[in-house]
Amino acid sequence: MFSSPSRKVRVALLGLCMALLLASAGAHAAPVGFSFGVVPQFEPRKLANIWLPILRRLEARTGFAFHLDGAARIPEFEQDFMRGDFDFAYMNPYHALLAIRANQYKPLARDYARQLYGVLVVKKGSPITELSQLQGKRLAFPSPNALGASLLMRTELIREHGLDFKPIYVKTHSSVYLHVLLGRADAGGGVMSTLQRQKPQVRDNLRVLYRTRSVNPHPIMAHNRISEPVRQAVQRALLAMGEDEKDRKLLSRAPILQIGPATLSDYAPLGDWGLESFYERPF
Repeated sequence: MFSSPSRKVRVALLGLCMALLLASAGAHAAPVGFSFGVVPQFEPRKLANIWLPILRRLEARTGFAFHLDGAARIPEFEQDFMRGDFDFAYMNPYHALLAIRANQYKPLARDYARQLYGVLVVKKGSPITELSQLQGKRLAFPSPNALGASLLMRTELIREHGLDFKPIYVKTHSSVYLHVLLGRADAGGGVMSTLQRQKPQVRDNLRVLYRTRSVNPHPIMAHNRISEPVRQAVQRALLAMGEDEKDRKLLSRAPILQIGPATLSDYAPLGDWGLESFYERPF
């Protein structure tokens, strides 16, 4: 027995409708996903503990999916963002300037409550009380291009204070502080926010010897391939998180204490500080 043409048409239409419904259901089940890179100021586990809760709240507010895409070392992070590997990224201000100049990323948000500045620490009780005493000494830094902790710090120590020292690069801010505490370096570069986040037995046994000039802190950036509606949606969600008490606590761990919109002009002054002479290209 053969089916009538009209029955075949009805079956085909039913199949098409089912396929469309399944496709629609699949689309709802799998939200649009984006990578989110974070400069590795801390070890990977600590970074994940800070940023994964932030990304989960960002997902809830936008309906997008975000996966944390990190690098173990700052030079690797630099290579990744300069290749445009990240859809969104939290990066240091000089990285932001480079990304803006390369027409790759646009700033979305930054902290309005504080400024970023580098601190040079020595062990508490150290006889070193003047910068001149660091002539020829071993100084620890996270990496050559960590802005406040190394790039700006080395620029000022050499150009403004005439120091000649032996730099050692130890990957993270936390490692810098431990190297100083254990006597493996005579002094080390960090930033105040990471110093304050150290365990008391580390933080309370270090002394700040010097601080650099200040700059607007790390921005959250969006790659230029991200559409304007998506960028605006993510920016609105980030700013809305600043209005929610629980979300503010999550952001404060980054640390972003008072989130607000970031602009290109926020980072333009860095171009006049002569940092390019001390910047080391990762590739």
